[in-house]
Amino acid sequence: MQERTDRSAAGTRRGSRGATALFGAAVVAVAVSAVMLPAANAATSTPTTKMIRPELGAAATVIGANPTVAGRVAAIDRAATALPDVTTAYGVPNLWNEGITGAGTTVAVVDSFGDPNAAQVLDSYDTEHGLPAADLSVIAPAGPIPVCTPALEQQIGCDDWIGETDLDIVMVHSIAPAAHIVIAATPVNETEGFTGLPEMMDAVDYLAKHHIADVISLSFGTPEDDFPTLSDPKKLDFAFRDAKAAGIPVVAATGDCGATDNTLNSVTQCGQVFPYRVASWPGSDPLVTAVGGSVLQLNANNQQTAPAVLWPDSGAALSKTYARPSWQNKVASITQSTQRSLPDITMQGIDGTSQATPLFGAVLALATQLHGGPLGFVNTALYKLGPKGAKAGIADITSGEDSQYGVTGFSAGPGFDIASGWGTVDPRTFVPALVRQIDKG
Repeated sequence: MQERTDRSAAGTRRGSRGATALFGAAVVAVAVSAVMLPAANAATSTPTTKMIRPELGAAATVIGANPTVAGRVAAIDRAATALPDVTTAYGVPNLWNEGITGAGTTVAVVDSFGDPNAAQVLDSYDTEHGLPAADLSVIAPAGPIPVCTPALEQQIGCDDWIGETDLDIVMVHSIAPAAHIVIAATPVNETEGFTGLPEMMDAVDYLAKHHIADVISLSFGTPEDDFPTLSDPKKLDFAFRDAKAAGIPVVAATGDCGATDNTLNSVTQCGQVFPYRVASWPGSDPLVTAVGGSVLQLNANNQQTAPAVLWPDSGAALSKTYARPSWQNKVASITQSTQRSLPDITMQGIDGTSQATPLFGAVLALATQLHGGPLGFVNTALYKLGPKGAKAGIADITSGEDSQYGVTGFSAGPGFDIASGWGTVDPRTFVPALVRQIDKG
């Protein structure tokens, strides 16, 4: 495997149970690509007078509302009651028994602010569910992280990001328990439009240029229509180009408002949405793998009793910013569009596509270990595997649709469709199939 450098740059790392101590400290800001962007209503350590909450799922809000570690762990169990079941349902213990645990790989999650108690939350969750101790690092490549005080929470909803961070790392660790996890925390609240995204892309760029991660997971998004112009998201593509050049796959959530999404004026999740279909960025970017949400059908023994169905709030769309990439040409007759279609794949998302995204990121970590090195850009291989179906570990989703808030969405059907992409995966078969396809080229 390629040697990883700067794993704990501008942050702290722990190799066994113990806390990180980064927040509120002076952290070296990393100089990365300069991008000229319109002025944003950014919320930093100096709060504005208007409450602008991030666009995060309900589970993140519920988890982050708890001020104690024990409370957040209990909230994770309540909000994601199926999580240990999902580990079994996806069959990953079979891979663990073969030594495929994510060992020697690194998954990075990018979140505004992060959680200063993330290590304790993960430790407590591990103890409760019999998982091995995690290897967790926290870095702040885009600048010092403000402390989420009660006053700041009232202004920007930073508790939601604490909950999102905890959800991200628990999802990764539950599928790839031996993977090193990096939280790349950023100092500006990502809400809608440009706000917070430049700092997040700086973090992605830092992860890529310093080869810190094997997989990067992004559980956030904003509609392309929330940018000043539909071409503006491309100004942030530099980070994804550098990740692709470094051989690092990036996975991103497709959104939690069905076929529509939040407007700039929305102060709650799906509180004020567009009256038409919109695509969420960065999920709409052809340089990332877009992950939607599905729902597993399980019995009391955590065995799948029927094919997964589409999660009805899962984001799905045709991009207005990005043309159809070449690797989607073979599904053009299905999408009937010259534009990029999303999602590409789905995972369990009953707690939002921000649950599904790190789950798939963790599956890619398992594949990275089996591959013995970086996977590179995975979409080309994914779209070659898709038509092979179950033989390649692709589980078709043929039921469900995502019409929400009066906006007609997309329906799942046999094979590839806009609503669910190729469907979901059976990691036991998908992980080795993906590695073989990548090796074939």
